[in-house]
Amino acid sequence: MAAAGSSRCWSSFKENIYILILVADALLADQTDEYLKREHSLSKPYGGVGTSSSSLWDIQGNAIVTPQYIRLTPDMQSKQGAIWNRVPCYLRDWELQVNFKIHGQGKKNLVGDGLAVWYTKDRMQTGPVFGSKDNFLGLGVFVDTYPNEEKTQESQKKRYTPGMQRVFPYISAMVNNGSLTYDHSRDGRPTELGGCTAVVRNLNHDTILVIRYVKRRLTILIDIDGKQEWRDCIDIPGVRLPRGYFFGASSVTGDLSDNHDILSLKLYQLTVERTLSEDQADKEVFIPSVDNMKLPGLDIPEEPMSGFTLFLIIFFSLVGLVFASVIGVIMYNKWQDKSRKRFY
Repeated sequence: MAAAGSSRCWSSFKENIYILILVADALLADQTDEYLKREHSLSKPYGGVGTSSSSLWDIQGNAIVTPQYIRLTPDMQSKQGAIWNRVPCYLRDWELQVNFKIHGQGKKNLVGDGLAVWYTKDRMQTGPVFGSKDNFLGLGVFVDTYPNEEKTQESQKKRYTPGMQRVFPYISAMVNNGSLTYDHSRDGRPTELGGCTAVVRNLNHDTILVIRYVKRRLTILIDIDGKQEWRDCIDIPGVRLPRGYFFGASSVTGDLSDNHDILSLKLYQLTVERTLSEDQADKEVFIPSVDNMKLPGLDIPEEPMSGFTLFLIIFFSLVGLVFASVIGVIMYNKWQDKSRKRFY
């Protein structure tokens, strides 16, 4: 009996140890992935993406899902594809890491058109801006592989303004409040916040784009040289993006084409300390904007007058009207008196 009891105790002890190990593993896993937001992330093998009602991601157009990548567009003419997160993002500070690949048979600048990474209110809407809608609300980051402006200026036998020429492929960013139109003929130059050259085609190593949004500051970094080193691309303060928008990626091909592949999208929540004054100043944003940069349609409406102010305006208007009426009556009576004297 003692042996049986001892055996049961030993078995129970082993079960408890096993449970403790599982709990420890779970805690370690949670600690490791503490800031990775899985509901906004996408990685291999992309189980159920675009096909399951329980999936967190939708695909659109000619996009296809394989075990190794999500191909937004194949290396064929006139194709459009996109992938969109179904879950709106309400994080205050975040970082999106985009592992992508652009490759095809074309050479030099005879390829097109590139891809876009979005944080926007307008999901699953096709359009002319790298396969998504124009006049969008939010942020667009564009990896542009075809220099439309260069070809346009060559056809018109014009030259670039000195110091303004860009080398493609080119990464740029745009914040839109719904009133701006992306200018394809100039590769988005009139509305871009900044940009950098990024040779990303037909590389055998990973090409990664990082979009970081911290304390109203938009920073874009790239790792395209296979050295695991980040290179600065764009750094813009005063960018105000509403919460509750959607992440996505889209692409389009025209007469020229490329394979545009998304390998992973990983969103991280960033923990940022704020002073009391920073926290008070960091109010909720409802319309995308950029400090010190006037966007059409962003005129701030005048504050409505208070009830007391309105009362004073009406009161003094009435007083002025009565005063003017009295003066008018007095002047009229004097005029009549003068008329009678002349008559007699």
